[in-house]
Amino acid sequence: MKKYNHMNGSFYVEVNCQQDNYENERICGDVFVTKRVKEEGRIIAVLSDGMGHGVKANILATLTSTLAANFTAEHKDFKTTAEIIMNTLPVCSVKKISYSTFTIVDININTGEVAILEYDNPECFVIRGKVPLKLTWEKIILDSENNKGKELRSTKFTVQKEDRILFWSDGISQSGLGTRKYPFGWGIDEAKVFALSIVEQTPFISARKLARRIVNMAVMNDSYHPKDDISCAAIYFREPRKLLICSGPPYEKERDVELGEIVRQFEGKKILCGATTADIISRELGETIVDNFEFEDPDLPPTSNMKGIDLITEGILTLSKVSNILFNFDNNTNLGRGPADQIVQLLLKSDKIKMVIGTRINIAHQDPNLPVELEIRRTVMKRIARLLEEKFLKEVTVIYL
Repeated sequence: MKKYNHMNGSFYVEVNCQQDNYENERICGDVFVTKRVKEEGRIIAVLSDGMGHGVKANILATLTSTLAANFTAEHKDFKTTAEIIMNTLPVCSVKKISYSTFTIVDININTGEVAILEYDNPECFVIRGKVPLKLTWEKIILDSENNKGKELRSTKFTVQKEDRILFWSDGISQSGLGTRKYPFGWGIDEAKVFALSIVEQTPFISARKLARRIVNMAVMNDSYHPKDDISCAAIYFREPRKLLICSGPPYEKERDVELGEIVRQFEGKKILCGATTADIISRELGETIVDNFEFEDPDLPPTSNMKGIDLITEGILTLSKVSNILFNFDNNTNLGRGPADQIVQLLLKSDKIKMVIGTRINIAHQDPNLPVELEIRRTVMKRIARLLEEKFLKEVTVIYL
């Protein structure tokens, strides 16, 4: 669902959480929250499991995960954070208790240090390369009047490239409970063995796909009728995947050469949005544009091809649709084959995204007969950049020409 930033130029931290709801519930009682403290180079991820399922559980988990992320961002020590959370949760009118588990993962991108705090979630799992990393856990015993004796655990370690952190709700460990195969549930040890086998078979599997396969297995253990909310979050420290997206001609025609050189020298995927932009790159690189005539999206002109470029689309209309898709995107979104969908797929598969925005005014976009929502390129591209940074937590660099 969500992804994050790089570390010292060599790491990319991919963060993702996959979930399935308790059978017949429309709302998940587990909540996953991420927070980026950009100025400090920190990523905070929290998974909380509210008591029960449905709306009530979701409210408890939302409150817990939000408080946990915010207090962790403020450098509150783990014990203080836990006390505040547990004192703040509303008390169930029936059971007279307030209950919500949580796992907090606090990553310092600059140093590679990771701190983890857990309360009643199954123990998290760290894979280094293809083998488990043994963690040293410390107990934290709460001593406030309301929470006296409650026990949490914490650990700290320094990550390396290709490390993975898995953390989950008990919907994973308790899946299959009561079945012939798993009378006492799948168990977290079996889940760890399963995760290791996936990484051994597919060493570079993404965080999203790894989390999804673990959730799918838990659902299968429950004979495809989940008996609880099921969540698995994965964090993967890996080599960054790079993408360049260019739209619009430079303000001064003399800078067309500069735009051409940016595209020529970029190492990674390349997208051009707009006919004028494509014409400039075609001229500067000496490559021919080949038009397609298949309309995969009735609202947008078809794509074009050029050697060395991964995707060429129309400009402002396509970018506006990209912005809308990203805004509404969630784990249930199915992307089509249209130009905007293809851009979104490439953006979501990439980690470090460089956006080059030409600032020459396009006369066609000033036509008062065009729809009001047809905004100028800069505004749309800035919105896309903001969504990629804030919602998908990618590293975005914007250059204006």
